[in-house]
Amino acid sequence: MLEILRDRFRARVQVSLTRAGLSLPWWGALCASAVSFVFTAVALVQRDALLPPEPIALAGLIVIAPSVIWVVTDWIMPWVRMAALITAASVLLIEPVLPDFAPLLLLVAATEAASVLRTTWGIVVVTVVGELVLVVAGIWGGLVGGPVYMVAILLGLSGGLMVRWYTRVLDAERDNRDAYREKALLAERQRIAREVHDVVGHSLSITLLHLTGARHALQQDRDVDEAIEALTEAEQVGRAAMADIRRTVGLLADTPSGSAPLPGVEDIATLVERTRVAGLAVRYTQEGDLGRVGASEGLGLYRIVQESLVNVVKHAPGANAEVRLDAGRSGVRLIVSNTLAGAVRGTAEDGSGLAGMAVRAAQLGADLSAGPQGRQWIVQVTVPGAKS
Repeated sequence: MLEILRDRFRARVQVSLTRAGLSLPWWGALCASAVSFVFTAVALVQRDALLPPEPIALAGLIVIAPSVIWVVTDWIMPWVRMAALITAASVLLIEPVLPDFAPLLLLVAATEAASVLRTTWGIVVVTVVGELVLVVAGIWGGLVGGPVYMVAILLGLSGGLMVRWYTRVLDAERDNRDAYREKALLAERQRIAREVHDVVGHSLSITLLHLTGARHALQQDRDVDEAIEALTEAEQVGRAAMADIRRTVGLLADTPSGSAPLPGVEDIATLVERTRVAGLAVRYTQEGDLGRVGASEGLGLYRIVQESLVNVVKHAPGANAEVRLDAGRSGVRLIVSNTLAGAVRGTAEDGSGLAGMAVRAAQLGADLSAGPQGRQWIVQVTVPGAKS
């Protein structure tokens, strides 16, 4: 129960500080109020036999009033509090004592002004007024040790300015951290969107090829077995796509949705074979040691091949395609090419495929080029410095 009350009180204090535009921890404001109460109480006790009860009560009420307003209205007014501290010190210094705690209220006022006031002139006003109060108390009231108290106010001013600087640094660091987190979240959402786009686009293209083959088998050849085989392949591709989507979307959760790894460079051969079985005339050649290719590079190359084959199916139906992968010591080179039957199609304006491939290549630090060369459309990716 006590912990709940404590948390509620702390939250309420922090909310009121934020509403007042004060970048201070909740305990900072409470400590400042507590210190001013202690100094006031000691100063009042010192003057119990020297001042009439009215000035003593007035000084105590002036110091307590801003905190009472804060508790009742949940609103912090820095100017009111500083004016109250200066006024209370002035009332108490009508009758100085030795040693005197009343001037310490001026130190608290200068420290708080330097910490929370937004304008330089406000800090100067509070400091100068506090120093003037000490000068007047020293000349007409007989305050002993006035110069020492004046130096103490300047020290409080320095401490408040230091707190102000540290607060601004912490605020800037917090803003930078929030901006970095937002940027990281955006990048992660974009990455997952690209994964889903590649998986869905490829699986739908391959599924449509199988369905087209099944329809031709039934309409033209009356071959039920061939149609069933094509439909079975389409079902397998769909199930595999659903598993890939679940793994990809599972990245958004706190815990993984499955233990199956994401595809890598070794899976490019299977990808090409599935596309060939679906009806696209595509050939795959591979040279070098695939063990040189890291997991992130392998996933990126896999997705680029996947998107390239989808583009072939969409923009160059009936074309012959080839996928060549060379994993050497100096890097990895991937080439996906297909023949062009007529006008060039599949430019970047047609969709997000080429843009997504460019982003993946940039993430890998790779060079990517895509465009027509003669009677072929060629996508070429070069990843330097692959793992050895």
